[in-house]
Amino acid sequence: MPGSANAFPRRALLGGAALASAGLLHRPALAQSAASTLRLVPHANLHTLDSLQSSALIALTAAMAIWDQLFALDSKLVPQPQMVESYELSDDKLHWRFRLREGLLFHDGEKVRAADCVASINRWAQRDLFGRRLAAQLQEMRAVDDRAFEIRLKAPYNQLLYGFGATSCFIMPERVAATPASAAVTDFTGSGPFIFKQDEWVAGASAVFARNPRYVPRQEKPDMWAGGKVAKLERIEWKIMPDPATAIAALQTGEVDWLERPLADLLPTIRGRRDLQVQALDPFGFWSELRLNVSAPPFDNPALRRALLPATVQGDYMQSIVGGEPSLYRDDVGFFLPGSPAASPAGMEAITGPRSVERARQLVKQSGYKGETIIQMAATDLASAAAMSPVARQMMQEIGLTVDYQSLDWGSVSSRALAAGAAERGTWHAYCVAWGGLWITNPVSHLHLYGTSPNPRMEALRDSWFSAPSVEEQRGVAGQMQALAFQEPPVIPLGQYFIPNAFNRKVTGMVPSPVSLFWNIEKSA
Repeated sequence: MPGSANAFPRRALLGGAALASAGLLHRPALAQSAASTLRLVPHANLHTLDSLQSSALIALTAAMAIWDQLFALDSKLVPQPQMVESYELSDDKLHWRFRLREGLLFHDGEKVRAADCVASINRWAQRDLFGRRLAAQLQEMRAVDDRAFEIRLKAPYNQLLYGFGATSCFIMPERVAATPASAAVTDFTGSGPFIFKQDEWVAGASAVFARNPRYVPRQEKPDMWAGGKVAKLERIEWKIMPDPATAIAALQTGEVDWLERPLADLLPTIRGRRDLQVQALDPFGFWSELRLNVSAPPFDNPALRRALLPATVQGDYMQSIVGGEPSLYRDDVGFFLPGSPAASPAGMEAITGPRSVERARQLVKQSGYKGETIIQMAATDLASAAAMSPVARQMMQEIGLTVDYQSLDWGSVSSRALAAGAAERGTWHAYCVAWGGLWITNPVSHLHLYGTSPNPRMEALRDSWFSAPSVEEQRGVAGQMQALAFQEPPVIPLGQYFIPNAFNRKVTGMVPSPVSLFWNIEKSA
């Protein structure tokens, strides 16, 4: 089978005609004018562009602009070929072969080679959970020639293409990909539609991306991260403005064109302007949770954790973030995002059934809770956490828990939660946090599903999900995982909310996505 053309059935071939070379893609040159420059106030400061090193969405936003992917997720969460022209899978599902599109170049003009792809995948596989799964099943990965590479496996890996498209498997030059995954890359020579202007980067103040004239987009229409990434603007300028009122003022005066994540309280001001528009661009929104420390008393007791469920009113948490706009939130949300392939009704009565503080009090007593102090960390500088934390404190106090409420900045919350041995020592017991909804659509990237201490049953179900050959079987496994999570809650689901973007009506063509995308956007004079 290996090396034989007959080993690859045509039914497994997905391909597209190679695009014309960059020299044949004519487009008018745009002058460096206001109409060719987009000015954005991002939701956070940019610390690194290496999204393999950082879970911050701002890092992924930057990475998406400058690097391209072999495969990319569309709006239905289906991986589509991106840099890949065609691919083949053997009948035994152990041998993949990929061929790159013609004309792919890095920002420095060097050709994108199969060897670059192999090196980039190897770096990704050191850190990403989808990539680690590949590494565990990998027999061999090698470049066949400059445009083709192959992967030979010890066992079938049904989630390979999804992993390529859903996570930070970005294609870098081989020399850059040689950077260990334990360290952030500092060479931002990319493969994507925009070039990062490192000489114009002022940390904490501004960042600039310029159109990559060498980039060859696909011919399909853009669909989230998939399809044609046509850069229609010459420059994207990020203006860091931590103060929400200052950012709103800059949008109103025309100093900036686009404001990510304006505070809900300020939305009426924006909606009152005829020249401004408010729109939710992220179809997945944010999934919220009360994270529990299951490694130390008293929340090492599943019965006490379950006692929180009858008193949890998700709408209270969501309204604390977005106010009384029902279009901006969902309640009755389980452990997986509604509408995603992993969503299930299993165990949902714990959230959708009658709400009762009295019932929760009874369950607390029955659990054997003896008044131990619950250390609740509350991040005051993270808008969602700052809004939800007092709601969680009131709920826990009402059902009879003793709460030590500690107001901290998010950096301190995160550091304490992640410190070695902190969970086991009981230096914290609970905190509210929100995750990008895309990462709650599958059991692999949904990291908090596994709790602060090993859960062999949940991990075994994750392995079963990896091995399930069909979407239906994967959904069945996800249902079992959710049922187990309601029996032994690692977290308490608090709902899903959406943060709209605000932008000048001169700006059009935004592509819906969990992170801001800059291709396909146009700006009128």
